[in-house]
Amino acid sequence: MKKLTLLAAVLLSQAALAESNVTLKTGYDYTTGKYGTNTDTEITAIPFIGTYETGNWTLKASIPYVRITGSDNVVAGVGAVRQTSATVRTDSGMGDLATSATYSFMIDPKSQFGIDVTAKIKFGTADSDKGLGTGENDYWILIDPYTKMGNVTWFGGIGYGMLGSSETLKLNDVVSANAGLSYKLDQQASVGAMLDYRSRSTDIGFAQRELTGFYSRKLGGGYKLQAYATKGFSDGSPDWGGGVNIAYNF
Repeated sequence: MKKLTLLAAVLLSQAALAESNVTLKTGYDYTTGKYGTNTDTEITAIPFIGTYETGNWTLKASIPYVRITGSDNVVAGVGAVRQTSATVRTDSGMGDLATSATYSFMIDPKSQFGIDVTAKIKFGTADSDKGLGTGENDYWILIDPYTKMGNVTWFGGIGYGMLGSSETLKLNDVVSANAGLSYKLDQQASVGAMLDYRSRSTDIGFAQRELTGFYSRKLGGGYKLQAYATKGFSDGSPDWGGGVNIAYNF
């Protein structure tokens, strides 16, 4: 499953401009890639996401339904974890529960320069025997600065993740970085792009490098449509992917 990146945070932060504090979101996500194996692995996910905003705080919880077809060496959200020959399998089920709390610091209201600081916990609720997750908890701290210049919002970020390991799956702590921009087309729509990097999480794995383009549009009545496409540039990332989701603001 395509990991939750700053793109999700950027799109959710735009929802903060809506009239209310609660947002529910669902959609469809698809990725495909070899992840350093000889077999294509396809991962589809239907996410269920809820956010609550109060003051400078944004609280978020999400869990996806995941289906994976391909190499049994590939774990959703991690990539290839073994060098042995792969068996092709198809498995499905609920993925990992992820929760986060973000505090937004507005440094300069005139330039709209701010910094979001996020603490995130991914609970290992997915079935590790099916490769839907690692079965362990992960802990993240993320720092994401942003600024607005006319119709363009520039954003970036760095993060540090402490990934849970087990006796059968040893994972390393990882660092992440990203940079991108969002361009406001009009009062209803915006487009943008983001580069994303994450260091390898296993000794035999690969770093992740991806480029994502996205489009967001308010539909009226509290609804908002978001679509995106992703191209991977390393064996740690999918070859390509895409998705669409719709959010409703109460």
